Amino acid sequence: MDFDQLEIFLEVARLSSFSRAAEKRFRTQPAISSQIRVLEEEVGARLLDRSGGRVSLTVAGKLFFKYAEETLEQRKTIFTAIAETEHVPRGAIVVGANEGTCLHILPEVFAQFKRNYPDVAVNIKRSDYAKILESVSDNSVDFGVVSLPVTDNRLQCVPIHRDELVVITAPKHPLASKRNVTVAEVATYPLVVPKGGHTRDALEALFYERHLKPRYAMELDSSELLKRFVAADVGVGFIARSNIQEDILANALVALALSDAQIRRDLALVFRKDKSLSRAAKTFIDIAEKQKNFSTTVPAKRTR
Repeated sequence: MDFDQLEIFLEVARLSSFSRAAEKRFRTQPAISSQIRVLEEEVGARLLDRSGGRVSLTVAGKLFFKYAEETLEQRKTIFTAIAETEHVPRGAIVVGANEGTCLHILPEVFAQFKRNYPDVAVNIKRSDYAKILESVSDNSVDFGVVSLPVTDNRLQCVPIHRDELVVITAPKHPLASKRNVTVAEVATYPLVVPKGGHTRDALEALFYERHLKPRYAMELDSSELLKRFVAADVGVGFIARSNIQEDILANALVALALSDAQIRRDLALVFRKDKSLSRAAKTFIDIAEKQKNFSTTVPAKRTR
């Protein structure tokens, strides 16, 4: 039994698929199956149930899953501890975040961290809210950056950014000449909205409270695509203020404040409470906290 076999087993179990695990591990499916078979022979029990068209954990597999996770985490902790005795932190920190956060919130944090710890690799795993929390819980990432609130009491939350949603339009849109707008006014136009997530939930709740029936022109899973389609005048959008600074300066978009509502978006760095943090990981938290931005002012419009 070796660490590679444990990692392959965890990948198959988390993805419930040999083929998807093979893709992630850059192996062939027969190679993955062979490693699992060797592992099961050594353990002396069937760990994965391959019947029914979906791979699932057996009773023995559920028990083995827990110990495999703990073993790999301990391995990582040991290597980190040894590196720090040499006063040269190495290894890697893996951070899970969505597209907008990766592009507009984290670059300065990552840059400062790399200046402090050039030998520690920083890997970004881009995903949505639910998958980020799942990755933090199963230790496949060290930290996640998600919108608050987080209800899982196994996780520690460190607030790092406070933001709010603003209305965005194309420069030639009828609303573009205004500085602020009501929710009802926005709802009279076709909307470009996120396909899911906290922002979509907040918008649905807002429209429901106001007894409004919005018209959705497009539903997208990318904040950058959302901006592009709004700029093309497909519809009016809602997006976090921090995600549009460059677009406002370039006169590609116009931002308006909501005059009769405020939709907050507070971001936090989340990690497992029971996680043994390295010196580098603690520094990452410290940098993220120090660079936090709690401003909620809508950027001024450029003169067109």
